Amino acid sequence: MTSNPSGLSPVSAADLAQVEAWLQALQDRISTALEAADGAARFVEDRWQREEGGGGRTRVLKAGAVFEQAGIGFSKVTGAALPGAASAHRPELTGQPWVAMGVSLVLHPRNPHLPITHMNVRLFSTTGSTSGWWFGGGFDLTPCYPVDADIEHWHATARAACATFGDDVYAEFKAWCDRYFFLKHRNETRGVGGLFFDDLNRWPFARSFAFMRAIGDAFLPAYLPIVERRKDTPYGERERQFQLYRRGRYVEFNLVHDRGTLFGLQSGGRTESILMSLPPLVRWEYAWRPEPGSAEARLDDYLRPREWLRG
Repeated sequence: MTSNPSGLSPVSAADLAQVEAWLQALQDRISTALEAADGAARFVEDRWQREEGGGGRTRVLKAGAVFEQAGIGFSKVTGAALPGAASAHRPELTGQPWVAMGVSLVLHPRNPHLPITHMNVRLFSTTGSTSGWWFGGGFDLTPCYPVDADIEHWHATARAACATFGDDVYAEFKAWCDRYFFLKHRNETRGVGGLFFDDLNRWPFARSFAFMRAIGDAFLPAYLPIVERRKDTPYGERERQFQLYRRGRYVEFNLVHDRGTLFGLQSGGRTESILMSLPPLVRWEYAWRPEPGSAEARLDDYLRPREWLRG
């Protein structure tokens, strides 16, 4: 008999196949839309297999007109024993065989006035004697030169995606995003937030899957209008150097704090695909401070949790 301490029903093969098909279609839709938004470069696909089980499709766009580098990956991987990064909140599942699948993207724009962005949606399920499954994901925005109207649009789209799932869902997962994407060693948020959720199985499987779809479907409406507004904003070497400096914070978070990166490395994942989130160019400078009153100094006011929507 299957042990089920969490009260969850096992995920069927049909459910897993449905999620996998939707995730692959999501990767295709977003890839096509981003190529159209860039207008110059196309994604190159790298298909790979994982020795322990599973594989994926990693797509990278380089040296585009809008995106200096963009990566979007689909993966479905399996393993014999769930690693610690995935089972920290569910110790009863440690060591269980598992399957994980998801789509993850990070976009590094060329123009410093166009924010970096990240999106991820995923499903974990154990496949052994102890039943467990959960969804996770979200999206967040990391500007160098923030524009309030862009940030308000971003959060309004996020709130709309959550609306049919409960009055408090946006507020809960917005606050979780603020907490998660926080660089403790810098005492600042990575950007201006968005949504983050993990270990999601509070609803039945079908409704939880519907929520993940709503978040994945909301990404393009949240980001593409910002692309159109900011991709042609004039900039010079000063703004470029500040962009490279702020990319350093992105690298620090992904390598020090990000749970997904840790899971990928702990589970023996494909290193190139796991680290495709890193920017192609970046810089650090010892004890650098922006000039008081400058556009660069203004960013400091945005690197704290804030309520962006009224009403």
